[in-house]
Amino acid sequence: MNLRNLGALAGTVILVAGACSSGAASPTATAVTPVVTPTPAASAPAASAPAAGIAVKIGIELPMTGGEAPNGVPTANGVALALSKIQVPGFTITIEQEDDALNGTHDPPTGAANMQKLANDPSVLFVVGPYNSSVAQAEIPVSNAAGLMQCSPANTNPGLTQTWGGVDPKTLRPTNPDKIAYVRVATTDDLQGAAGADIAYNVAGKKSAYVADDTETYGKGIADVFATNFTKLGGTVVKRDGIPDKTTDFTSYVTALKGLNADYVYYGGVTTSGLGIFRSQMASQQLATIPFGGGDGIVDGSAATASSFLNVAGADGDANTYGTVAGPHDIPNAAQFTSDYKAMFSADPGAYSAAAYACTQVFLQALKAVGTGVTDMAALREAVRAYVATPANSYDSALGTFSFDANGDTSQKIVSYYAFDATTKAWKFLSQRDFTANPVQ
Repeated sequence: MNLRNLGALAGTVILVAGACSSGAASPTATAVTPVVTPTPAASAPAASAPAAGIAVKIGIELPMTGGEAPNGVPTANGVALALSKIQVPGFTITIEQEDDALNGTHDPPTGAANMQKLANDPSVLFVVGPYNSSVAQAEIPVSNAAGLMQCSPANTNPGLTQTWGGVDPKTLRPTNPDKIAYVRVATTDDLQGAAGADIAYNVAGKKSAYVADDTETYGKGIADVFATNFTKLGGTVVKRDGIPDKTTDFTSYVTALKGLNADYVYYGGVTTSGLGIFRSQMASQQLATIPFGGGDGIVDGSAATASSFLNVAGADGDANTYGTVAGPHDIPNAAQFTSDYKAMFSADPGAYSAAAYACTQVFLQALKAVGTGVTDMAALREAVRAYVATPANSYDSALGTFSFDANGDTSQKIVSYYAFDATTKAWKFLSQRDFTANPVQ
């Protein structure tokens, strides 16, 4: 679903122009409309003035406000950073920014409306987003109908691209069922949920778990996978709850937890669904000694980051907490990326800043490969879509080298493991697992 500042990361990403960079003799710069930093009063430095070129846009469709800002803003900044560093001869590229947050949290109908707006603008050739899998479910039919390629840096629900729970993903593509207009650089929850079970059973050493989810697409999916894999490892799921995502008082659930004798809690969902509140209420009932685990929906910043899981859970609730991110932590040239990001935004990168940078590199490589001499926007949009949907094409990116399969899924099958660090009061990297080399048993 949902690399962010995970505390004092030893590294975040590589800055790779690769085939996307212009040659030294190119007279054409790529313009960038910077995205605001997490501090509302601050703004990203302006890029140099663009030279003449065909004016095209890259859309960004992410949750940018309210409790979702710790997710969306640093992810969007990854796009702006890529455009400030990489040029495509003959084109002037600007950002068309959309926000799918409504009343402080991600909203699928808003996302679908935003995608339709982007699709209706012929100069928009590619979209980075969305962040949440439930929003993607609403957007994919729109982008598919328009032939507008979108690349999610963070969606992890398998059903967006694979048959999942008996549902064919072609049902999300009713207009053009055999045409791919959605790809993602994050790996999927059939692996991320398994990683969560690995942490609970083998890292934390726990054998019984209470499993909850926020009843949303992402949260239920990852919790189901956790429960299945935890049981396969030898653990016992003592109770399974679906807790509505609008819940703010978890007293009844936490009180019931006391009598379950669970030695681990896994909650599938995102911070804005109340997971931080749940953990805080566990602490208030003296249950903070029970380790708490979640997916990338809670790995959204340090305890100092407003509205993040660690911030909401509070000092008593942060201890014994584990999380995962659906992508690699160990990436080449991480220090350079972090330095460049801080220089532009006066902040640390987010969990999926690098992934958004990589999505942007995908677009820029495609544009460079197919854009020469093409001035018709409809033809150019389709050429970009077809290039990205071709599995034979690979990308040297901020995340390393990868390709997309015929479903639109990345060839990288890596999940990173994190735990709360009491010294930095932030997420500390533990290890990463490549599920291609070390598959689920």
